[in-house]
Amino acid sequence: MLWTYLGAALILLVLARLLLGLVIRFMQVRADAQRQSMELRQFEENLATMREKRRLLAEVPLAWSGFRKFVVRRKQIESADVCSYTLVPHDGKGLPDFKPGQYLTFRLPNPNGTGHVIRCYSISDRAHEGQYRVTIKRVVPAPGAPAGVSSTYFHDQLREGDIVDVRAPSGQFFLDPSDPDPVVLIGGGIGLTPIFSMLATLVHQRSRRPIWFFYGVRNRRDHVFKQALALIARDNPHINLRICYSRAGADDLHGADYHVQGRVTIELLRQQLPSNNFRFYYCGPGPMMEALTTGLKEWGVPEGHLHFEAFGPSSVKRVSLATSELAPGAAAMVTFRKSGLTRAWDGAQGSLLELAERAGIKIISGCRAGNCGTCVVALHAGDVTYVQPPGIPLEARTCLTCLAHPKGDVTLDA
Repeated sequence: MLWTYLGAALILLVLARLLLGLVIRFMQVRADAQRQSMELRQFEENLATMREKRRLLAEVPLAWSGFRKFVVRRKQIESADVCSYTLVPHDGKGLPDFKPGQYLTFRLPNPNGTGHVIRCYSISDRAHEGQYRVTIKRVVPAPGAPAGVSSTYFHDQLREGDIVDVRAPSGQFFLDPSDPDPVVLIGGGIGLTPIFSMLATLVHQRSRRPIWFFYGVRNRRDHVFKQALALIARDNPHINLRICYSRAGADDLHGADYHVQGRVTIELLRQQLPSNNFRFYYCGPGPMMEALTTGLKEWGVPEGHLHFEAFGPSSVKRVSLATSELAPGAAAMVTFRKSGLTRAWDGAQGSLLELAERAGIKIISGCRAGNCGTCVVALHAGDVTYVQPPGIPLEARTCLTCLAHPKGDVTLDA
């Protein structure tokens, strides 16, 4: 009888161990299945994320090469001789973003009926989906001098609904909105346009960095974006706005229309700013640019904190960052390969573009400030330096003649 009970107990023990093994195995299989299911879900989520990123990347418009046709959606008078032009792509496709401070390059019909005129104009607003805006001042020449070809075309001939050829935004003068450093933004005259784009971008992104904004014009008649600037100052107490009138009229109200009687000078900056610990972004007439660059350096502002843009040949000459590397009294021999001419350059002749023009050599040019790239020629021999950083990327062994000075003897493909 005892042996019977012992045998039954042994059988039950074996069965229990078998059952326990089955339960453990079932739990292992179940755990493996759950882990595989989780891994599969994670893989599917990662795949969906990758597909979404690819879709978004495919939807982000890229900068186009060459010229693209744009329609003038709106033409708005800003002041007596300044108009803004809102542009939308003729093909209806998306537009790439731009960095505040960059410009557009336009290809315009030449009034003499041959070829085209190339000009660059800064984007004058923050990024808006599907459109760009430029703001252009009519160039009023001195007596006997020809009128500004491109500005005259924009003001007198271009109408809403017309089409213009435009290159994608470019330029090395821009502000990084994510940079937390305090900034001073300075615009003189129509040089306000890239500076206003920077300000509008910072306001739109609700930047809390310390911001000082100086704008110098003659009087209320020339005061561009007057209402927009007043609203920005009203709604953003951390933005310090200073409007400077150099020739205030009898009906211009101090405190309402402007804050400072006079120009934007280094003396004004030192008086108004709490310190020189800012990044300075400025654009304006040549004399203002030259005086500010010199004065800010003397105030101890590091050169790396000075950011400016020249918008014409006179400004380029005044804010030159580089000079000839030739020894005093020495001259470089510049050979124009296609023309078969050689001319001496000792610094008095200006840029290589000006040297070529004095020699009767035709090099097609546009902005003459290093922004449009029209005057680029191949560099066969030698090397050059630039009076300010070019606003466009350059291929190796090429020369942007409107800004270039020879380092020594050079040979150009012109």
